[in-house]
Amino acid sequence: MTIFIPTPLRPYAAGHDAIDVDAATVAQALEALTGSHPDLRKHLFTPEGKVRAFVNLYLNDEDVRYLPAKEATAVSTADTLSIIPSIAGGD
Repeated sequence: MTIFIPTPLRPYAAGHDAIDVDAATVAQALEALTGSHPDLRKHLFTPEGKVRAFVNLYLNDEDVRYLPAKEATAVSTADTLSIIPSIAGGD
């Protein structure tokens, strides 16, 4: 599957905007991503290993938080996972 890396995190992924990984679930895809690019781990996960609250994950166009199996959701090679960091601010 393909994981899309947002611009702010690309320096931690060797500048890549997308990375292909072999995985059976969303969680395994994230493990493969952070295994090959360990600097991403602290930006995506808490010290306890949970996905950080401000990191939104979309499997194809579905918010992973609202999928029945969440990070245990099965994936295929045709799927895409988008990492979308929350943006705070405004007037």
